[in-house]
Amino acid sequence: MTPITVLVSVDSNSVLLGAKEFSTYLRNLIKEFNLESIVSVLETVSVGAYNGVVFHVLPDDVYYVVKTKEDVKKIVEEHLLKGRQVWDLTVDKNQLKPAEKFGVKEYRIVTRNIGLIDPKDIDEYIARDGYFALSKALQMRPEEVLSEVKASGLRGRGGAGFPTGLKWEFTAKAQADQKYIVCNADEGEPGTFKDRLIMEGDPHTVIEAMIIAGYAVGATKGYIYIRGEYYNSVENLRKAIKDAYEYGFLGENILGSGFNFDLTVRLGAGAYVCGEETALLESIEGKSGRPRLKPPYPPQSGLFGKPTVINNVETLANVPQIILNGANWFKSIGTPNSPGTKVFCLAGDANKRGMVELPMGVTVREVLYGFGGGVKGGRELKMVQTGGLAGTFIGPDKLDAPLDYDSMKNHGVSLGSGVILAIDDTHCAVDLALNVMEFFRHESCGKCTPCREGTKVACDILERMTKFQATEEDLKYLEQIAYVTADASFCGLGQSINVPLLSLINNFREEFIAHVKDKACSAGLCKEVKPKKATVK
Repeated sequence: MTPITVLVSVDSNSVLLGAKEFSTYLRNLIKEFNLESIVSVLETVSVGAYNGVVFHVLPDDVYYVVKTKEDVKKIVEEHLLKGRQVWDLTVDKNQLKPAEKFGVKEYRIVTRNIGLIDPKDIDEYIARDGYFALSKALQMRPEEVLSEVKASGLRGRGGAGFPTGLKWEFTAKAQADQKYIVCNADEGEPGTFKDRLIMEGDPHTVIEAMIIAGYAVGATKGYIYIRGEYYNSVENLRKAIKDAYEYGFLGENILGSGFNFDLTVRLGAGAYVCGEETALLESIEGKSGRPRLKPPYPPQSGLFGKPTVINNVETLANVPQIILNGANWFKSIGTPNSPGTKVFCLAGDANKRGMVELPMGVTVREVLYGFGGGVKGGRELKMVQTGGLAGTFIGPDKLDAPLDYDSMKNHGVSLGSGVILAIDDTHCAVDLALNVMEFFRHESCGKCTPCREGTKVACDILERMTKFQATEEDLKYLEQIAYVTADASFCGLGQSINVPLLSLINNFREEFIAHVKDKACSAGLCKEVKPKKATVK
């Protein structure tokens, strides 16, 4: 009988849905039905927009979404024991059927291994061309590797979109006795979880990319700066680094090339501001995570004052495939100014939430309706926030805006970290603005006055709006605050506050006017709070 393997998604999202319990129950049932000799269970990570734990049965290539132990038992009794597919639990493996309606299909580069390999087994990574790109790069001259990345047009996937090859080139040209490669795995943007799933599902891709980057720019040491709360990612990365040393991909004289590279994991303490590259460097150095004055920029003076390349997880995960397949292959995907793919995080009131990788230039509508299945509960879509909490809030009239690096300039829609947060008609624009500003107020490092005080005053105004106590002058003042913080704040945190705030005010101005003029909330969330009368004793 043909051996069967069941891949069970045990990423952080799936664990919250009972993945570990389902995996244990599956193993127990396999033992109970005496299927141990032909059925094996492998824990991996899931990619896609699924509302449940994914079981992938091989070699039949059938995907099931499991929500209860009864579902697990049904799969064992019907599929594993009798060879009959359980159709009511089956899902289309790439969510292609709904997507084809909009003419777009998933294209996996960054996520090519996720859900298909055991992330803790280096041999499985190697079996899918793992470290082949490193081997190829080490047979090239460093400047040739750099030229290939530069020619690919790869841009930073963390939000800023700076050309990766140009950043590497600046560092390569800098003269120093020591250079560093730093992976920004902090991922503090609310609603963003792509980097976590990449590290949980395919940690060796990030490691391989960092070694290649080190070779290209002349760096011999690297750090992965990761949120301390990302327990599974930290565990998988440390295991992968240990195995890479044992196999000779890290350390001295890598693959007999004479190139040395060492890699270390550093944990962050959950500060949003440490997603800013210089605050991140301060944190690695053991200082308070606050941004530095720029210039000098990290490629000239970064970690410990040495030239440093800083890329985020998704950016680095593209590098091995670019080296293996060439710059022209990468440029053939996406748009001319935004080549390649983008990993999107579907969240909020989307009918299906999860992670999907699509070519650059896909529209908001194609992501939300093609892969997210629209709005849950059949409710009306009120708005979508794109790019994370520091991104834009848009109405349904902008759903056909393409998601690429030119979209903000041409359509007022940010690509950012790739979040597509669906928001239905039960929400209030003013209440959302207060929620956003409370987050920025909490996460401000306090170093500069515009951000520290601006967020506080903005919260005060918005809170009064939700209580119908604000005036039209307050609304004008709120807009002023947004412009001032953008122009005068020290770092990207304060400078980006105006994006979500002004997009809410400009795209949903009638709601703000209703709160200050008509004392009304269309969603019914905001209520007038009258002061209590003093009691005379």
